[in-house]
Amino acid sequence: MVNNAIVFKIDGVEVRGKPGQTIMHAADEAGIYIPRLCDVEGLEPQGSCRVCTVKINGRTAAACTQPVAPGIEVENDTLEIRNCRRDIVRMLFHEGNHLCPCCEASGRCELQALGYRLGILQPDKYPYLQPVRPVDASHPDIMLDTNRCIRCGRCIRASRHMDHKNVFGYIGRGINKQVGVNGKNLAQTNVHIDDHAVAPGICPVGCIIQKRRGFYDPVGQRRFDLHPIGTEIEKTPKGIKK
Repeated sequence: MVNNAIVFKIDGVEVRGKPGQTIMHAADEAGIYIPRLCDVEGLEPQGSCRVCTVKINGRTAAACTQPVAPGIEVENDTLEIRNCRRDIVRMLFHEGNHLCPCCEASGRCELQALGYRLGILQPDKYPYLQPVRPVDASHPDIMLDTNRCIRCGRCIRASRHMDHKNVFGYIGRGINKQVGVNGKNLAQTNVHIDDHAVAPGICPVGCIIQKRRGFYDPVGQRRFDLHPIGTEIEKTPKGIKK
């Protein structure tokens, strides 16, 4: 047993965390999946997408940035929280142009996989905004389609903290905020196909595409065809290990 373990509860299940650990990472280790989009292993969490919203002692917070504390009661898999996440994911679908049947990321897209997990079969609750944003195919190996961007910032943090390049960054404000590059186009930046920022596991949707790798896995063998999102975490037994 770890002497400085912090014990708290998620949906009534006792979980043991470590000092400084976030609720999400403690939940992962306990086999309890908390949905997320802007958070990915290896990057500093920023709590921007709010898909990981939970209730902590009755107040909402982002599980990816909230540290564990002794005795707190976390609500994760309740009807209220599930409905909150459904609305956030629905809005992301309606805010961008996510044409799943013809998207190269279909089957490995985390937004699409979360839609299935949350039971969003027909995202018609909000009006479609159908934005017209830049598509940058200037680079010989990489394409950037900002129509599909959900502004999670994963490529920005990976380029800044892992590649030390700052190729990607936000431009614009409010509803016009989108990901841009530090040059006239991708071809005029120092981005490289081997950068962490353009690796398949960084962009959760089909915004950053590696050319000549589209549809490289056949239907039925794509990432979320084989294992629905979150099940890799849920394979771990829930709660405190005796």
